[in-house]
Order: sequence, then structure tokens, then C-alpha cells
Amino acid sequence: MQKIYVLAGLALMMASCGGNEKDYDATGTFEATETTVFAEQSGALLSFDLEEGDKMEANRQVGLIDTTQIWLKIKQTDATKAVYQSQKPDMERQIAATRQQLAKAQQDEERYRELVADGAAPSKMFDDATSKVKVLQKQLDAQVSSLSTSIQSLNKQTAAADVQKAQLLDMLRKCHIMTPTKGTILDKYVEQGEFVSVGKPLFKIANTEQMKLRAYVTSVQLQNIKIGQKVKVFADYGDSQRKEYAGTISWISSRSEFTPKTILTDDERADLVYAVKVAIKNDGFVKIGMYGEVKL
Repeated sequence: MQKIYVLAGLALMMASCGGNEKDYDATGTFEATETTVFAEQSGALLSFDLEEGDKMEANRQVGLIDTTQIWLKIKQTDATKAVYQSQKPDMERQIAATRQQLAKAQQDEERYRELVADGAAPSKMFDDATSKVKVLQKQLDAQVSSLSTSIQSLNKQTAAADVQKAQLLDMLRKCHIMTPTKGTILDKYVEQGEFVSVGKPLFKIANTEQMKLRAYVTSVQLQNIKIGQKVKVFADYGDSQRKEYAGTISWISSRSEFTPKTILTDDERADLVYAVKVAIKNDGFVKIGMYGEVKL
């Protein structure tokens, strides 16, 4: 009889131990990469077409800040550039007369050289012709130098106008409010018609298709974990309702921290734990902040 009682006690202890076994190794909460979009220009918000919960594609325009003043400055810059271009001198035309006079003087110099050599003309005529060639050459060089300086100055002013226009076009582009990534609108901070200034938050978007469970493991568990490892993830809906997902460890913290009060670990005596992130593909049921569990 005593033997029967001993066996019964052992069976009860084994059943009790089996009932306390957990089918997960760590718990945490689901999170997503959130991006807050800020105004990059100041002005009235002419349009703002989004609502919280809307699903957006990347690079979609959802709003427009008033562009009137920027557009007028662009037109003014174009007009200024046109003035600079109209003032640019035509060097060849302006030096054509001097160049022609110099060519005629060089012909006379050569002719007088031959006459003097033949004794048919006094040497002073050749000297005067040579002097005239030198004077005209200096005049031509001075004209070329002056015109080149003027052209370079106008080219620099034109380049400065081009830079100013590029800056204005960049400001114009920033008036068009775009979604930086594919995702779901989490928060909307302004409404159409409001005046927004640079740096004012407009909306928050998160990619909820790619979620991550931020869980915590002990140092003992850490030695059996590596990035890229495949694990099981369970989304906890409460009342023992769970859904399983395939997960991949995408990040492991390089430093320990004290166990958060809301987190359970496999070793409840552990004071220091390491955070890990497990990536899953969301089917639409997992929400940000929902509790989850991971089986290593």
C-alpha cells in the first residue's frame, strides 16, 4: 500500500511539473518602424489628403504647402538671368575693327620693309609702320582683356542665378508633402488650411507589414541565439488566444539592462536581460504594442 502511495505522489509531482512548463522562452511587445514627417517649408497648407488608418504607398503626395511666393521668385530669377545674358558682349564683333586695322598695318609694315631693303623708301617709314603695328596690337590685347573680364563677370552672375534657381526649385519640391515609405498612417497632427512652419510635425507613418517583436532573454539563453536564427513567434490576443508566426532574429542588444516590470523571462530570477528583435511578416492582425511570445 505504501508503495502505491509513493508512486501516486511521484506521478502527481511529474504532472505538476509538466503543467508549469511554458511553451515560450521570452515575451515582449510588437513594434514597427515609425517615421514622423515634418514640414520642410512654411506656408498655408492648401491640401492635406490623409486620415489616420489610411494605407499609403511610398512617394505618394498627400499635401501641398502654398508655393506662390517661391514661384514668383523663380520667375524673377529667370528674368535676372536673361538680363545678364543680354549684357554679355560679342567679343568677335567688338574687336573685328581693331583686328582689321592691325592686319592692314602689318601688311604696310611688310611692304615698307621690302621698300627700305631695296632703297626705295626711307627707313623712317618702316619704323612708323612698325610702331603702328605695336600700338594696334596693344589696343587689341586691351580690348580682349576687358571684354573677357566682362564676360567672366557676367558668367559668374549667371551661374549665381542658376544656383539661386536651384535652391528655389528645391524649396518648391519641399512644398509637396510626400510619404517617405509604404505604411499605415498612425497619427495626423494638422488639418488642411492651417499655417505650418518649418519643423512642424505633419503626420506619423509606420510600416506595419514588417513588424518586430522586442523581447528580452537572459544571459544563459543568449549563448544559444544568433542573428538570422529562425524562431517561432506567438501574438497574444488574451484569453489564451494566440496566433503563430515564423520569425527571424534581426537584432541583439550589445549591452544588458534590468528586466522591465512588464516582461516575463524563462528565468524569473534574472535581474539583467538582453533585448532582441524578431522580425515577422504581418498578416494584418498584429498591432503595435500587442504582447507577444517567442520560442527559441
